[in-house]
Amino acid sequence: MIHIPKAEYTRRRKALMAQMEPNSIAILPAAAVAIRNRDVEHVYRQDSDFQYLSGFPEPEAVIVLMPGRQHGEYVLFCRERNAERELWDGLRAGTEGAIRDFGADDAFPITDIDDILPGLIEGRDRVYSAMGSNAEFDRHLMEWINVIRSKAHLGAQPPNEFVALDHLLHDMRLYKSAAEVKVMREAARISCAAHVRAMQASRAGLYEFSLEAELDYEFRKGGAKMPAYGSIVASGRNSCILHYQQNDAVLKDGDLVLIDAGCEIDCYASDITRTWPVSGKFSAEQKAIYEIVLASQEAAFAEIAPNKHWNQAHEATVQVITAGLVKLGLLQGDVDELIASEAYKAFYMHRAGHWLGMDVHDVGEYKVGGEWRVLEVGMALTVEPGIYVSPDNQSVAKKWRGIGVRIEDDVVVTKQGCEILTGGVPKSVAEIEALMAGAR
Repeated sequence: MIHIPKAEYTRRRKALMAQMEPNSIAILPAAAVAIRNRDVEHVYRQDSDFQYLSGFPEPEAVIVLMPGRQHGEYVLFCRERNAERELWDGLRAGTEGAIRDFGADDAFPITDIDDILPGLIEGRDRVYSAMGSNAEFDRHLMEWINVIRSKAHLGAQPPNEFVALDHLLHDMRLYKSAAEVKVMREAARISCAAHVRAMQASRAGLYEFSLEAELDYEFRKGGAKMPAYGSIVASGRNSCILHYQQNDAVLKDGDLVLIDAGCEIDCYASDITRTWPVSGKFSAEQKAIYEIVLASQEAAFAEIAPNKHWNQAHEATVQVITAGLVKLGLLQGDVDELIASEAYKAFYMHRAGHWLGMDVHDVGEYKVGGEWRVLEVGMALTVEPGIYVSPDNQSVAKKWRGIGVRIEDDVVVTKQGCEILTGGVPKSVAEIEALMAGAR
């Protein structure tokens, strides 16, 4: 299995500390364990920022970065080894493992944080933290600061500046390294295999969750512990619900099924959408709409390259989709005027994509100084145009109603343009129909 190497985490921490003000400290907590119900926990998934800086997979941990500290710049507070708890819950790294396996310069038991952390903060001018994203931890941080303030009359120096860590860390996460792209390629490869499997299994009489089971099987078989987000398996009129997740309807002949699903590897997401006919053969109307969406996606790929701005790809999809809808008679009027009045939004109401990385809707600003961000090498994004003809849209002929099509791929910006990570799933009408015919 492909993983982010230990040296990469070290490089990230050093890069972050190089941007921090002199005599400052950064403090970041691990994700809390989430209770599913009563005493049952959700499967644990580390906070993305915490994972990005440490690769440390356990809860009840805190990263402390102190540029220039003589006794080591990277301090990790974590759970101690505990034979009884490990019998029930699994092995822990402990403070020794934090240093040996996860590169900490120094490690302390999390139970000692109240005694130790105020002393590390004291005398530092600025504190960087994930302010506002974890109310309980914000409260703890203020308690530690107040401990220092209470000793000010003895000469203790509390920090006088508090800064959100996000603007430094999230800009770093926007640019994917070669190691990150490698992991994302692996997540994409597994997800592609899952979509192909679902296509091959598709037939009338199954339920949407039957196809979700095929996805989950392929994810786990490939080594992914979990989907990157709740899988969308939407057939028939459900394909017009953008974030449909009930996944319990029966697949019917003559309907399309839209699957938006991807796994994550080492906390890196993939995100793929494909739409195909349950029966394996597109109707004339389904094919007409599908081919407009596909053409709009191809137009978007051509607008993803260094020095092009973020919105150019979206604008390309709007142009192709609006012109296509006019050609089919679903919209009437001049294409440019329809775009200016946003008439297309009755059929295409979302944007053409989003940043992709450790979060499926990844961090990073889309605008800088009020202008669309210019694309640079290493940025990763999705390209996902769609057309959705509402089942209740009385202004179009009945034959179009209830058709929803989205096609989504993951790309990384390269020097020449972009690399499509998710090309392993058939996409043209002919390829999809051939694959499904071969599975019957």
